[in-house]
Amino acid sequence: MNNTDINLRTKWYHRGAGKSLTEEVALGGVQGISDSDEVAVATWKQEAILFPRIQGAAIVGRIVAVGDLAAARRIGERVVVDPQVRDLSLPERAQLVAYVGGERDGGFAEYVVVPAENAYEVTSALSDSELATFPTSYDTAEEMLERARLTEGETVVVTGASGGVGTALVQLALIRKARVIAIAGQSKEKRVRALGVHHFVPRESASIKTAIDAVIGTQAVDVVADVVGGHSFGDYLKVLCRGGRYTTGGAIGGPVQPMDLRDLIYKDLEMHGVTCPTRAAFARVISYVSSGQLRPLLDKSYPLEQLAQAQAEFVKREHVGKFVIEPLSGN
Repeated sequence: MNNTDINLRTKWYHRGAGKSLTEEVALGGVQGISDSDEVAVATWKQEAILFPRIQGAAIVGRIVAVGDLAAARRIGERVVVDPQVRDLSLPERAQLVAYVGGERDGGFAEYVVVPAENAYEVTSALSDSELATFPTSYDTAEEMLERARLTEGETVVVTGASGGVGTALVQLALIRKARVIAIAGQSKEKRVRALGVHHFVPRESASIKTAIDAVIGTQAVDVVADVVGGHSFGDYLKVLCRGGRYTTGGAIGGPVQPMDLRDLIYKDLEMHGVTCPTRAAFARVISYVSSGQLRPLLDKSYPLEQLAQAQAEFVKREHVGKFVIEPLSGN
């Protein structure tokens, strides 16, 4: 469960019929809670979610049955689920037609049915609960950094660095050998620094720009990876170097903010919004997990019957990383 953008991330995806059951697989396992699970009022197209609906998007488990058109040999595979159901006949940026846990039932259950191509086999010594911390947050973060073309030696500012997407951004930026400046609440500084960030800036700073300038001196900020927005949005643009890139995947601090277009124009900035990570981004995350390059940030696990308690704790935003729901004992 990540703590970025509850009820504020714009849901822009279209409701669709998805796949037939013959092309799908059924699996049982555990479920990480993510911000999309908290949005009970709107789909990605800003429409009401239809109930009854089983929510839960970040799913890990083993395949226990397959449809007629899926390979029977896959039964028994340990898999991580990409929650985005796509129409691959459409252009890449328009492929998302449904979201597991949104337009179709998700993982807050013992069993869930998903399209076969959405179930990625994973080889890892991590527990199911640890693996469930990766979907939704890490593929979003990977897509944000890919769109911003973050490369070795560049400097990136990560906002909301204690949340699910924020901690993912930090780890994935470090894999790219970038220099990371993390912004988060002062009370979480020790835990965020433990991720390996190069500099920490308290979210409570009177001026984010002044605070960032103080830690980087004359060095440039190449990328801002923002999942907060809010009143500091203008500062994020001002700290970027000429030709810098701003990438966003959320706006928990407030989605509607003033903008000085001169920053965009005269600094030749790029701006990228990310709502639908590509399949390639999800596959890269799975490869990082399988090779041991990513560290799971599991703050706490709850049994399925304590789901309401888990969500109540989540909205307090006192944790770092993710919460996981365990439908089955022994995961």
